[in-house]
Amino acid sequence: MKSVPQPTIERLIVYYRYLEKIAHFDEIEVISSHQLGQSVGASAAKVRKDLSYFGEFGCKGVGYDVKNLKKRLGEILGFNNIWSMILVGTGNLGRALVNYQEFVRMGLHFAGIFDCDLSKIGNRVGELVVKSNHEIKEVVQKREIKIAVMAVPASEAHQVGKSLVDAGIKAIWNFAPVPLKWYNLKKYN
Repeated sequence: MKSVPQPTIERLIVYYRYLEKIAHFDEIEVISSHQLGQSVGASAAKVRKDLSYFGEFGCKGVGYDVKNLKKRLGEILGFNNIWSMILVGTGNLGRALVNYQEFVRMGLHFAGIFDCDLSKIGNRVGELVVKSNHEIKEVVQKREIKIAVMAVPASEAHQVGKSLVDAGIKAIWNFAPVPLKWYNLKKYN
């Protein structure tokens, strides 16, 4: 398979989300590349080129079966898999993220939640018990988790990010109110 450009992957996610929306709320069974592109701000040619990286999807002159295209894009993007992830930071935002049901629909599952606040450790958030940040590395390595969600204060973000990378995390979904300096994190991996 040809190397797929990052902008194409990003557009596939947008296509998938739009197809998911119309599959649930509309009675549209077939969509053309023109209709799909127009709905998400891309040209019909761009839609066809993006999809061509992954084989044949539709019928020329007819369009794409909405449910089939959504399913295939979900497979390509890994949305049909269950991905375990951890959360660091169980304040208001962290607790809301743990209880956010859209993650489940996207194939994401919280396998552990962590905090450094002693008053939070041992408490339940949803069905999970808050563990100490000192246990992150053990849980990540034992369960082979590659994704972390961070909902920590800005002052803690870089240190927590470094510890996540040290533990073996490959992707950090950062909800801290500060951008992470990736070049600093990569040194620790």
